[in-house]
Amino acid sequence: MKNHKKLWIIAGVAALLVIAFLLLPGGKKEEKVSFATAKAERTNIQNSITATGTIEPVTSVTVGTQVSGIVSKLYVDYNSVVRKGQVIAELDKTNLTSELNAQRANLSSAQSALSYQQANFNRYQTLYDKGLVSADEFESARLSYQQAREQVATAKESVQRAQTNLGYATITSPIDGVVLSKAVEEGQTVAASFNTPELFTIAQDLTDMRVIADIDEADIGGVKEGQRVTFTVDAFPDDTFQGEVTQVRQQATTESNVVTYEVVISAPNKDLKLKPGLTASVTIFTLEKNNVLAVPAKALRFMPNEALMDEGQTMEDVDAPQKVWTLEGSIFKAHKVEVGTTNGMFAEILSGISEDTEVLTDFSFNQGEQPEEQQAANPFMPRPKNNKKK
Repeated sequence: MKNHKKLWIIAGVAALLVIAFLLLPGGKKEEKVSFATAKAERTNIQNSITATGTIEPVTSVTVGTQVSGIVSKLYVDYNSVVRKGQVIAELDKTNLTSELNAQRANLSSAQSALSYQQANFNRYQTLYDKGLVSADEFESARLSYQQAREQVATAKESVQRAQTNLGYATITSPIDGVVLSKAVEEGQTVAASFNTPELFTIAQDLTDMRVIADIDEADIGGVKEGQRVTFTVDAFPDDTFQGEVTQVRQQATTESNVVTYEVVISAPNKDLKLKPGLTASVTIFTLEKNNVLAVPAKALRFMPNEALMDEGQTMEDVDAPQKVWTLEGSIFKAHKVEVGTTNGMFAEILSGISEDTEVLTDFSFNQGEQPEEQQAANPFMPRPKNNKKK
């Protein structure tokens, strides 16, 4: 307990010494106000947002097959250049050819039955006209003839379907392009029972790519078609690629309570550096005005105060919604300005001041040096050592 009392006593004495020091004449430092200025200069005002996206071809087609079978021939591989209509794969046609032959045989049988029923109907019609057969017999002959005609039509459709399926066994490229992926090998069986198997993915033109970027809901309001875009990829960290916004999609995607919108960005790729699937770091310039007269935005918020003025300084104000201040000799003068575009850091000045005008942006307090006698009276200042020998 005694030790605690000693500590409190020492702290109290120290506090009294500090108060006494501050109350001594000249104990407070002299404060001077200085003002920061900036010139009205021509500059570029920009505002941008950043996002990430994925590079992909503008047009890519997944090639599949509508019939089941064994892959008998493959004529292309990864990166193969193909033309529209070029044969890229074939399925085994044995079963499909047999099916076509069977349907043709059915058609021939149906046509023979039609010929017989037509002749039978013509005979009954002659007899009916002469009153030699009953109406029921005549109607039965006409019904058989009509059914035979329908069977021929059905058989023709079956032949056409079998012929089409046989054609599906020869797989051709639907577009001019480059093979990006191959999902089958020769001898592999593909089944098209429930969905179309994917065999190849073909990109139409790798010199014309695009970036699909995910933009946060807080930023999507400023994104519009035609805006300039720059982006980089990790594969070429020293290169900056150019593009522009070509589409802002309306459908939102929500993941982990974060809402984003897809924005399509053009990505010319003449040197073929960009590859499908690369991740792009995107910068979209939502605001760009070049070579405009501008001042720092904080100059519009600056307001001199009489308490900051030195003796002899005066203030000339104007009634205006937007104004900037200059210090002309001993006069703080306000200038009415018309403000255009701003990005939060700089504001475009349309009228009111000329280029190179020095406008006030901020102020600060500078504390002067303490007098030597005050330094000597300060009990907390280090004292010179006594070098005299005893």
